Amino acid sequence: MTEPLRIGNCSGFYGDRLSAMREMLEGASKSGQRLDVLTGDYLAELTMLILGKDQLKDASLGYARTFVRQVEDCLGLALERGVKIVANAGGLNPAGLADKLREVATGLGLDPKVAHVEGDDVRHLSFDNALTANAYLGGFGIAAALTAGADIVVTGRVTDASLVVGPAIAHHGWTPTSYDELAGAVVAGHVIECGAQATGGNFSGFLSLPHRDRPLGFPVAEVAADGSSVITKHDGTGGAVTVDTVTAQLVYEIQSTRYLGPDVTVHLDSVRLEQAGDDRVAISGVVGEAPPERLKVCVNELGGWRNSAELVLTGLDVDAKAAWVREQLGSRLTAEEVSWSEVTAPPADAATEEAASTLLRVTVKDPSPDPVGRAFTSAAVELALASYPGFTMTAPPAAATPYGVYRAEYVDRADVTHTVVHADGRREVVADPTSYTAAPEAPGARPSPYPGRSDVLTRRMPLGTFVHARSGDKGGDANVGLWVAHDGVDQETYDARVQWLFKMMSPKGIGALMPEAADLDVEVWLLPHLGAVNLVVHGLLGRGVAASTRFDPQAKGLGEWLRSRMVSIEESLL
Repeated sequence: MTEPLRIGNCSGFYGDRLSAMREMLEGASKSGQRLDVLTGDYLAELTMLILGKDQLKDASLGYARTFVRQVEDCLGLALERGVKIVANAGGLNPAGLADKLREVATGLGLDPKVAHVEGDDVRHLSFDNALTANAYLGGFGIAAALTAGADIVVTGRVTDASLVVGPAIAHHGWTPTSYDELAGAVVAGHVIECGAQATGGNFSGFLSLPHRDRPLGFPVAEVAADGSSVITKHDGTGGAVTVDTVTAQLVYEIQSTRYLGPDVTVHLDSVRLEQAGDDRVAISGVVGEAPPERLKVCVNELGGWRNSAELVLTGLDVDAKAAWVREQLGSRLTAEEVSWSEVTAPPADAATEEAASTLLRVTVKDPSPDPVGRAFTSAAVELALASYPGFTMTAPPAAATPYGVYRAEYVDRADVTHTVVHADGRREVVADPTSYTAAPEAPGARPSPYPGRSDVLTRRMPLGTFVHARSGDKGGDANVGLWVAHDGVDQETYDARVQWLFKMMSPKGIGALMPEAADLDVEVWLLPHLGAVNLVVHGLLGRGVAASTRFDPQAKGLGEWLRSRMVSIEESLL
């Protein structure tokens, strides 16, 4: 049996910590631990839109340029230590990125074997108004490149977890029907794909983290031959790896209890976690089955033009002030869509001017830039001396900006040619799976399986008293994962807390907890092994992050708002 493969991550998004690649390469030797593969995730739905705009200006672009800077800084170190680099930084132009890396390597006097994976770009299928259209590919192309000896593999739109799945396939020799093993690697990949989110970043229990004075370490997954793994990090780095920090990333943007990937369908309700030591969490028991027949496609289109202004309302009569300026501006705004934020009155007798103020935001969108450009900003500025007392804005007027709209599509695998271009130029087409799983309704979308309890003494306290949360976006939908904290209580109390949480997460309970979702379709998925509930709030973010008019368009703070909501908690659970 092969030894576990140690796979690190150095990027969770385009713009992540630039020094992380060097930190991961140097940190392995300082910790006395080897690092076999270093991955980087640079893509998201919004990133594909950004790269698409880059290509409109220069067709030779379309890849993550910060990755080039990282490789230029660290390539010699990676080659010296035998660490393979695998990243999806190719974006819309993996071939262009591979060529750029060879150019950089030549300038450094180095000669790495650089391969790339392509075939995800499916704009030729003529999706309506598509600026970008990219199918999510799996890990077998990456595996083929590594097996052929590549030192660096860059891809376009593979799934984030494929950056881990591919190296694990190459190392352990898994086949397309090694479903449990592949599923285990997908889970490990999902945990480390967002970088420091697995080690305490965006973690609702951040106050318990050690070494908050240090930059958070990036995660490492030790993937075994049976698909099980251990999540850890380099010694001496900030943050922590605990069951709770790993759960936080596990429930991030997962939707149902079935995680559909191009290589395997993962049963998320089979995942088991165990604290296996300091900064070591073991993942086991993961069950997989054949993947779905069709591939998901990320489509971005240009939706039009937008602009916004934030007005400051201070002191008394803020509702009347907001009403007046809305009335004054309303007749001047000709954009197709005009959205106003809600106003919350500041506290009485505030000790500072800022505390006595609240913000009123107006956002305009239109297919044309004209109604949201000078016509909009002039209308707002001209009220500076002719509106409510204390009129001021948080920023000078800005020019109109284009925005995009994301949507998911699905295509037949026959329409996608998953291709590896090896370092020597040889092209290899990756075969499709030979069997598939239909998409039956996943278990877990149901009311709590626990019986009701008799009336007991309760206290009104925040939901976050012993419940953690992590939230994010999937197009226009918001995801919120809620789970019971592992805070040292006895097993009986922990189990009772899980039952309490599962009972609360009924349609009636969610409507009271999240009034904004009262008229929206909300799915509830139970993950008993994790003591977790995942909520999918359809339509909360409108047409997606780039088009949303919410102040939190990616729903990053939604979970923290829910944790602050007051609920009735049984005394015995405290």
